Amino acid sequence: MIPISKPSIGIAEQKAVAQVLESGMLAQGPRVAEFERAFAEFIGVKHAIATVNGTTTLHTALLAHGIGTGDEVITTPFTFIASVNAILYTGAQPVLVDIDETYNLDPAKIEQVITSRTKAIMPVHLYGQPADLDAIGELCRRYNLILIEDACQAHGATFRGKRVGSFGTGCFSFYATKNMTTGEGGMITTNDDQVAETARLIIAHGMRVRYYHEQIGYNYRMTDIAAAIGLEQLKKLAAANARRAETAQFYTTHLAALPNVIVPTLAPHRTHVWHQYTIRITPEFPLSRDQVAEKLREAGIGTGIYYPVPVHQQKALQHVWPSALTFARAEEFARQVLSLPVHPNVSDEQRAYIVQTLEKLSSRETAHR
Repeated sequence: MIPISKPSIGIAEQKAVAQVLESGMLAQGPRVAEFERAFAEFIGVKHAIATVNGTTTLHTALLAHGIGTGDEVITTPFTFIASVNAILYTGAQPVLVDIDETYNLDPAKIEQVITSRTKAIMPVHLYGQPADLDAIGELCRRYNLILIEDACQAHGATFRGKRVGSFGTGCFSFYATKNMTTGEGGMITTNDDQVAETARLIIAHGMRVRYYHEQIGYNYRMTDIAAAIGLEQLKKLAAANARRAETAQFYTTHLAALPNVIVPTLAPHRTHVWHQYTIRITPEFPLSRDQVAEKLREAGIGTGIYYPVPVHQQKALQHVWPSALTFARAEEFARQVLSLPVHPNVSDEQRAYIVQTLEKLSSRETAHR
């Protein structure tokens, strides 16, 4: 089986973890501080605050900006549920806006939902491609709104040459399937000294000095074991992203001509880091999207559907919005998207086999065999 994702963990990570175990300093120690400094430098910001996972970065970032009950935060319906859950954790109301062809927030539809209660816009740089930070940034400036970037899938992606996570307050995840991993982990990035200071209090039970609690906080701290892995992963990120981009280009070159398969749209001024390579299977394809996924599985090819149900249609969130709420593009894409293996461990032979298999499935004569 060619897996849809595969963490690239090697000897360097194993040695780094062993050193931490031997040191006896397992949590919130020197490796965490070192990882924070290295990641801040990589993104190009003053501060990076390590947390236990990507969801906690979003929650902490929102709280650090003072967002809470009575506030509204604009985000996308086409994302992992954590993006919306983090807003709800604060007591704020998520306000959804449909997406454009890049799978990201459609900037042309944002202004119409801004109200006096709107406090922030939280674009999700989905699949590794930045949202339109020119247009969204301009709206934030015009309406005095906070920009919180959900960059959990976009490690190293750039917009006009600047890395995402440096335009507003950035939130990254280091889950096992991400472009770089710590197993579980996250990082908040910011140039705002006050936001950084507040975030550090929030993740450590409100402590600046041990056992002196200045505010209510949480235990969102990263371990030195995770940070040690992250330091080694960061060294490999550029090469890993380059390999992902090479495989993505191979797919696009060969799949763009297939009838009723829509390859990813690349927008100008953006560097895509291909957390996922996501095609769309249109209704005119000989097989349904789910049938294509099953045929690929039978052929030994792993796939992913990110995401089959937009957040406004999730059962757990039905109390959040009116039942009549609808987003045409997000709902259409949710029925069509299919992600192919694009991780750095996909070999030249494997990606050629994936293309050949899809080409065969596109033929009505062979699809139903």
